[in-house]
Amino acid sequence: MTEQSRAVRRRLVVVVRADPVICGHATEARGLAEVALERGFDDVRIVTWPIAALEAAGLPLKPQGELLPYSPGITVERPGPVGDYRVPSGRHLLGMSGRLFELFSDGVPTVCMSMYLTPHANAVVDALRAVRAAGLDADVTTIAEAVGSDITNVVRSCIANGELGAAASLFATYLANDRCVAVSAYTRDLILEAAAQVDAACATRFADEVAARVQVSYPAVDAGAYIGLDPAAVDAALAARGLRRDGYLLFLSRVAAAKGADDLIAAYRASGAADTHRLVIAGNGPALAETRALAAGDERILFLTDVSDEEKPLLMNGCAAYALPSKPRPEFVETFGIALVEKMLAGGGPVITTRTGGIPEAVGDTAIEVPPADRPALAAAIDRALAMPGAEREAAAARARAYALRFDRTAVFDNLFAGLVPPLEAPALNA
Repeated sequence: MTEQSRAVRRRLVVVVRADPVICGHATEARGLAEVALERGFDDVRIVTWPIAALEAAGLPLKPQGELLPYSPGITVERPGPVGDYRVPSGRHLLGMSGRLFELFSDGVPTVCMSMYLTPHANAVVDALRAVRAAGLDADVTTIAEAVGSDITNVVRSCIANGELGAAASLFATYLANDRCVAVSAYTRDLILEAAAQVDAACATRFADEVAARVQVSYPAVDAGAYIGLDPAAVDAALAARGLRRDGYLLFLSRVAAAKGADDLIAAYRASGAADTHRLVIAGNGPALAETRALAAGDERILFLTDVSDEEKPLLMNGCAAYALPSKPRPEFVETFGIALVEKMLAGGGPVITTRTGGIPEAVGDTAIEVPPADRPALAAAIDRALAMPGAEREAAAARARAYALRFDRTAVFDNLFAGLVPPLEAPALNA
């Protein structure tokens, strides 16, 4: 046991696609890590991928120079690949599971949470199995958080392609964890439906265990980063972008086909907003090039791909309305909507969205809702939002914020870790 491990009384490890990836769960991992420090964990580690691997995967990334720092006590680890060119795949995964083996076997009581089952939960389960197979003590409790794409992107494609062994393997890995959670009730239902399909095809018994064990744990959002914004800071940020308060409609999310930016551009042009407001599309993602092409030559539409974590709430607060018109796609369904919660906390103009997937759980009855992919209805919603009287707008913003506070990271952390972590004993005076 090292000197460091003797000094550490409790550790949290989060395995996730962390910053700089543009993903709500990268933000969630940061939030849970920060709360862990307040709750008595004195060693918090985020285990993630090397920057080069994220870039090679084509994931949308934030500007690295604009990332907010983590608090002292939080360490971000990016284990390098293991092996050479003769290991064509799995090199980074082996590096990650090898580092987890080291953390699990050094004697420090540890809670390890994985976000996304594939491949993060695989690395955790493999590492813990290896520690125990080696005959080493491992005081480790595991939490696996399943997101929608674990089902829509992995299990569904496995079932459609007849790759049932891969689907069964994913469920076995998920249920090997001590606590299994889903990011919304909608996601839990998706998981249960997929488990039943695998059971029917493979004669397995996953669905009953999923029904009995999988709980809902909503994504954790740092409410403090969005509440109490300085109006002068908002105005300065907008001025730097050539914008003015309430002078633009905002889309701020990952730019992917399922997020509906194409529908938003068409609806914006058909609405009265095109004569009075700009449209700002902030973010990056696989559909950015196609979305830019749709807006080509339209100077009213501004694209921002370099928005920092600090600037994001300021842009949200200053907009006349925020639109995330998500629509279900075979490869992705919005299973919660973290950006919607962030906007509701930030205040400003009303939220326009759809009742797709888990979005109703994120917004309650506080948003202007339209059917997915209904461009005329979206244009009408934009006009309605911009015509909202000031008093009605303020009341709507206050109601939205009050609803969104239930997703603050402290409340989510305490619910998620309830019963898993006993209180720490006070240190001896002569320690």
